[in-house]
Amino acid sequence: MPAEAARFVLTLSCDDRKGIVAAVANSIASQDCNIVESAQYGDAETGRFFMRVAFSGPDSMTGESFARGFRPVATAYALDWQVHDLTIKPRVMILVSKLGHSLNDLLYRNSIGYLPMELVSVVSNHETLRRRVEGEGLPFIHLPVSAATRDQQEARLAALIDEQRVDLVVLARYMQVLSDRLATKLIGKAINIHHSFLPSFKGAKPYHRAHAQGVKLIGATAHYVTPDLDEGPIIEQDVGRVDHAMSVDEFIANGRDTEATVLARAIKFHLEHRVLINGVRTVVFR
Repeated sequence: MPAEAARFVLTLSCDDRKGIVAAVANSIASQDCNIVESAQYGDAETGRFFMRVAFSGPDSMTGESFARGFRPVATAYALDWQVHDLTIKPRVMILVSKLGHSLNDLLYRNSIGYLPMELVSVVSNHETLRRRVEGEGLPFIHLPVSAATRDQQEARLAALIDEQRVDLVVLARYMQVLSDRLATKLIGKAINIHHSFLPSFKGAKPYHRAHAQGVKLIGATAHYVTPDLDEGPIIEQDVGRVDHAMSVDEFIANGRDTEATVLARAIKFHLEHRVLINGVRTVVFR
């Protein structure tokens, strides 16, 4: 018989102590629910405990009704916790500038249902990718930006995020720096992708400089956005091997493929509630 599909995911963290797993499992079972998948991790350095449990429940159950029954355990163990209803897909906005490799990959994955999300809009500071986005039947919103209009543009962006009830913002090679105010508002709710040459090759043409230096590995990093530029908690990374015989264009193509793959994996982990923030790091239950 095939495994029962999960309808809910419970994520939690707390100070580590005995009895947490048993208490959580007993509470889930007492509400006539069945655990489909479970993972936990105790961080010996910080003394924090992290857990993700996917479970099925009666047809009449809602996230709110489960939460009421689970609250005594959460209080007893001082849990930082959330319960997620998997029938409700997170609402996602993609930000992009001119480079379309990560966007194209996400549009394809979205079209085949690989990513459990509702893609509500694509926002760009350029018109370059409008036809590609609208060809998928998705709203494309052009918010041009200059030094003189940066504050107004970001205020409109923040308003759109609220108006569209966005749960996750994806920076798919969006070549603008978010203000500290907006980055703080989006902590845990915005994912960025960039090459992993940092901090060695900051600024323009990093692949050209990496090629000139004879780099042998090209990588990409997907992380949560924070006010510390490109230093948020890392969700996913990967590398591709390159060598002396490859041109700069081949370096760039390799890097863009890696960026697209890493970003898609990070988004999927987030949408499936597999990522828990642990200070400046993350715990990712794959």
